[in-house]
Amino acid sequence: MKVLLIGSGGREHALADALNRDPALTELHVAPGNPGIAEIATCHPIDTSRNDRVLELAELLGVDLVVVGPEKPLVDGLADLLRSAGFAVFGPSRAAAQIEGSKDFAKQVMRDAGVPTARSFTCTNLVEIEAALDAFGAPYVVKHDGLAAGKGVVVTEDRDFAIEHAMQSSQVVIEEFLDGPEVSLFGISDGHTVIPMQPAQDFKRAFDGDIGPNTGGMGAYSPLPWAPDDIIEQTLIEVLNPTIAEMAARGTPFVGLLYAGLALTSRGTKVIEFNARFGDPETEVLLPRLKTPLAQLLFRAATGALASEEKLEWSEKSAVTVVLASEGYPSAPKTGTPIMGITEIEDSRLFHAGTTLKDGILHSSGGRVLAVTGMGSDLTEARDRAYRMISSIRLVGSHYRSDIALNAAVAEKGN
Repeated sequence: MKVLLIGSGGREHALADALNRDPALTELHVAPGNPGIAEIATCHPIDTSRNDRVLELAELLGVDLVVVGPEKPLVDGLADLLRSAGFAVFGPSRAAAQIEGSKDFAKQVMRDAGVPTARSFTCTNLVEIEAALDAFGAPYVVKHDGLAAGKGVVVTEDRDFAIEHAMQSSQVVIEEFLDGPEVSLFGISDGHTVIPMQPAQDFKRAFDGDIGPNTGGMGAYSPLPWAPDDIIEQTLIEVLNPTIAEMAARGTPFVGLLYAGLALTSRGTKVIEFNARFGDPETEVLLPRLKTPLAQLLFRAATGALASEEKLEWSEKSAVTVVLASEGYPSAPKTGTPIMGITEIEDSRLFHAGTTLKDGILHSSGGRVLAVTGMGSDLTEARDRAYRMISSIRLVGSHYRSDIALNAAVAEKGN
């Protein structure tokens, strides 16, 4: 099988790594890719913001499957163009990708599908914003309606700051705060059938102790030893299946990866948000544990053939991912800084997120630079390997959280 993967971040590096482990894969091409991906796949430095260039590349290569990693090409209709040209595509259409492209649209889908979620108001002016904030009270949850690269959401006790954030967008969704721990759970869909993946937990805040601004994600871990035993089955029945059925009923079937961000509240499990693609950094922690051949799985999803797919097979090992971020991330990341000292650690993987090569030397090129995933017999061993590797990396001014999966590891040891 010849596969073309679109994207250049840590998520795509993890996807490329997993696709490469599939014995059915014969060629892996990635556009545009990054220095880490270039070590395991053929990279094509094209402008992937131009759908026509991606189509030209797919036709030139004669690929069997196109996997679209980032959200923006999906919202911009890349999957539609490729499908109309006869390619099997893992990734939703422009219409279906609105489940991530618009928070208001996602709320409408959840309402019509009967999916549990936070009460909310969609607001377009100051009067509506202030009324919604006062209706729910602090802590205030304000979400920009459109794509915001994981940084369009604020949760704050400061009403003035909530208003300031809301006024930066022409439309916002303001909703009640959901208490309880958060869980990410993915579902692979062919438009009708959904196969759930294992849950993971992501760490959004920039600094230890869950303080600082929201980021695109500073780390993750899986499995979740504290999660309810039935969380996968419950999410499939109450969230994934109804959502996929509602999208099909609307005439916009969802083919691809449906990411459900969940809050395990005192009033039951509720959906915080949907994404229309593999999450980052959850992908870096989940795919190293996946034993089911990924290329064949995604091809079956892209061709409407998941009904015969058995449950996914997973490694018994635990995995912990820690993200190395540039100085100033997330507000004003500094780039162009040399990266030194990368040391391989047993049963660990290094995924490039924002890197580039200059004169043969690796440099930072984004806010989140590298993601290190350690694996082990339990979370403690996985954490140890991840932190041993990331602590060896030298990037001036960089930072990473030291508490990824810490509480879960301590609790696991205590059981």
